[in-house]
Amino acid sequence: MFDVAAEFPGGAFALNLLWSALGVAAVLGVTFGIALVQKRHSVIDVAWAMGFVVVAAVSFAASSAAGADAGRRLLLLLLVGVWGLRLAGFIGWRARDGKEDPRYEALLSKAPGSKNRYALTRVYLPQGAVLFFVSLTIQVGMFSTGTLGWLAWLGVAVWLIGLGFESVGDAQLAAFKADPGNRGTVLNTGLWRYTRHPNYFGDAAVWVGLFLVVADSWPGVLTILSPVLMIWALAGKTGKPLTEARMSGRPGYREYLETTSGFFPLPPRPSTKEL
Repeated sequence: MFDVAAEFPGGAFALNLLWSALGVAAVLGVTFGIALVQKRHSVIDVAWAMGFVVVAAVSFAASSAAGADAGRRLLLLLLVGVWGLRLAGFIGWRARDGKEDPRYEALLSKAPGSKNRYALTRVYLPQGAVLFFVSLTIQVGMFSTGTLGWLAWLGVAVWLIGLGFESVGDAQLAAFKADPGNRGTVLNTGLWRYTRHPNYFGDAAVWVGLFLVVADSWPGVLTILSPVLMIWALAGKTGKPLTEARMSGRPGYREYLETTSGFFPLPPRPSTKEL
């Protein structure tokens, strides 16, 4: 199952951990500066995706002379780059009005003192730590020496499914919100008919796919906790729960909860009104 072509370059990988950490710190530092100028901290949502692209680029460069498999390195750079740039671009486009996201307004309203310092300790530092931990899958994969096998190509297929769900789900939601007649209603068509969160499901599938690409070569399988953390955040902590709490008061949302799968896409269930 696992391709072990040569000894994993532990020394070079250890140095890359430092370079990647500095890359994450640089992205968040620049983002914090932009947030101070624009007076809105929701810009970190763009930096979240870009942080992974930076880690992938740093790790790709650092692994060039480490004897790692060139095919896996190029594949990871492509997959992370396409996913990260698309997501960052979409989030940036969605926030083009320059207003602060209600989620951050609610969080920063609890600040006991400086809102900027509170944002730094409660938003930037935790997200930086999570970003670095999740990116360990990418970092290890960039230094793996085994050649691409069937598990890696299965990972590419899962990644494609995830990117499709995320991209189409985002496009359908954007089109829905662009229609003034839909204001205050619930999107329950398209992919949103099969899962209440096609974008979050797609994101999770992307990271499962990336993990499979890396797990194909030892010691990539040891990074299993990285995608697990991402999925837990999306489905159980900051993604799905916060979105549903914000949507709970909308007319028709209770019926939507009854009929539509919470995360994994499934056929719609009949509502209690139909029974």
